[in-house]
Amino acid sequence: MMTAEQIVASHKANVETLFGLTAKAFEGVEKLVELNLSAAKAALDESANSTQAVLSVKDAQDLLAMQASLFQPLAEKTAAYSRHLYDIASGTGGEFTKAFEAQAAAAQKQFATLVDTAASNAPAGSEQAVAMMKGAVTAANSAFESVQKAVKQATDLAESNLAAVTQTATPKAGKKK
Repeated sequence: MMTAEQIVASHKANVETLFGLTAKAFEGVEKLVELNLSAAKAALDESANSTQAVLSVKDAQDLLAMQASLFQPLAEKTAAYSRHLYDIASGTGGEFTKAFEAQAAAAQKQFATLVDTAASNAPAGSEQAVAMMKGAVTAANSAFESVQKAVKQATDLAESNLAAVTQTATPKAGKKK
């Protein structure tokens, strides 16, 4: 059984983790707002420059040429924005994942200690029940670790796919120039 000091320490650690995650979430939101503000400012500047360029066009052929040049960098900018957005989301999500994994490991350790304590205090003749309980705990921990590995593999695959798509899209956008 847990002592009062252990319970207080556990609650204190949980509160510290909560405040840490809250700070990381706000950090992610700040980065997102900063990204969106810089993107909006860049779009406004480009719009002003484009408007000035359109107003200075002398004939339809110049207008068509200028129009084509205005849309070419759009894919690169979209890819860069998406890359920044993904970096912010994955960085913030990574912090949450680390905290979750640490909390899960601590909970598994506490539960294993509780099971061991209960097993050592179990009455004579309950060895089979204790063995079954330990087996169930081991199976649950193995299943949890398998899920964590699968999630990690899926995340790694998604990151590599995003990198491949970004690398493919950026050169194609540059070739149109």
